[in-house]
Amino acid sequence: MSALRSLLFLLFQMVVTPFYAALMLATCWLPRIPRYKMAKSWCATNLRGARWICGIRWRVEGLENVPATPHIVMSKHSSTWETMALNLYFPPLAFVAKKELLSIPFFGWGFALASPITIDRSAGRDAMDQMAEQARARFGQGFWVVVYPEGTRIRAGTRARYKTGGARLASALDAPMLPIAHNAGYLWPKGIFGKRPGLITMSIGAPIAPEGRDIATLTREVETWIEHEVARIGVPSA
Repeated sequence: MSALRSLLFLLFQMVVTPFYAALMLATCWLPRIPRYKMAKSWCATNLRGARWICGIRWRVEGLENVPATPHIVMSKHSSTWETMALNLYFPPLAFVAKKELLSIPFFGWGFALASPITIDRSAGRDAMDQMAEQARARFGQGFWVVVYPEGTRIRAGTRARYKTGGARLASALDAPMLPIAHNAGYLWPKGIFGKRPGLITMSIGAPIAPEGRDIATLTREVETWIEHEVARIGVPSA
């Protein structure tokens, strides 16, 4: 049944994604925030589809921790779910992503118009400079920044060493970090199939300011909070 639901959801995405991509391309002349709002609508449509077709529901804890000023969102990355859901609960978001994503038909074209921060991973030290320059520009344009400190999606129930890029960015921009934990990877794992019904929990932590902390300490503090919170949340309920 899960495989069938996953297949139906894939078909759903194959219908809605080209539509939104075409809409964004047709309105590429609009300012950044209106273009982002169309991408946000695509996210909301996909999440509604996941609820209706796959039975994937969610709840959010810690909304009182979302501040009014721009922050760097540091999120656990075990699923595609959080890349969509984060857009529903925060101001406009600019996601740090590898530039290769922009070449994906339809999705990549629309993503490029949603004002992401794209980096060339082969650039080495220059990649950090690229990220900081773009992030500073996005802050000025009314966006927050999203960083996945693990660097890539990690299978639910496992851990990977957190990279220092997010902490370096927070220090360079003198911007607090907002840690996010969730258990979405159990219900929406990497790949086309495998989605199953249940209740995802996403938890938003208190801001972590860079002042008085070195890069290693900042990274460790973010990792400790996220991983402890992931353990507390546990496996999603049915």
